[in-house]
Amino acid sequence: MVWRLLVGIVLVVSYVAAASTDAAAQFRPSNYGNDAMGGGGFFGFGGGGSPIARTTVSFPANYKPGTIVIRSGERRLYLVLGNGQALSYGIGVGRDGFGWSGVKRISAKREWPAWTPPAQMLKRRPDLPRHMVGGPDNPLGARALYLGSSLYRIHGSNEPETIGQAVSSGCFRLTNDDVIDLYTRVQVGATVIVQQ
Repeated sequence: MVWRLLVGIVLVVSYVAAASTDAAAQFRPSNYGNDAMGGGGFFGFGGGGSPIARTTVSFPANYKPGTIVIRSGERRLYLVLGNGQALSYGIGVGRDGFGWSGVKRISAKREWPAWTPPAQMLKRRPDLPRHMVGGPDNPLGARALYLGSSLYRIHGSNEPETIGQAVSSGCFRLTNDDVIDLYTRVQVGATVIVQQ
């Protein structure tokens, strides 16, 4: 009798574990386990999947391949591929009063960048740390692309739920999975066109 009870308990526990694994799998991004961090995409350092899927889209604008076009109003970043196509990424943009437009060039690229909040930000938010080393808790996320000599960046985020929102102080944020992908495709010197 005890033997049958133990077998029954093992079967129930196995069934529950399998069902839980299947349920978790349906919420993982399609590239789970394939990011540059070696598989951290959903539960690890990758930062989770974006609420706005990265896709290849029709983009008939006449820009050189490798150009980044940011359309803040759409909450999208487009990496021009050529032949009338671009990769579209969901982004977080500057909140009211912090949006901007113009043309910049990528002046530097950093993996797991450190963050030093600028003086203007510290004035608004004195509770912020004065400096943070790079890592999964850093608000700049897994990668950063620096825009000219400005304080603005295209960077990852440890808050994937903010993608598609107007929440930043003027920077453009992507999920860590998406910024890692973008980072591998973009060169220093690439043109970045920011439109409202």
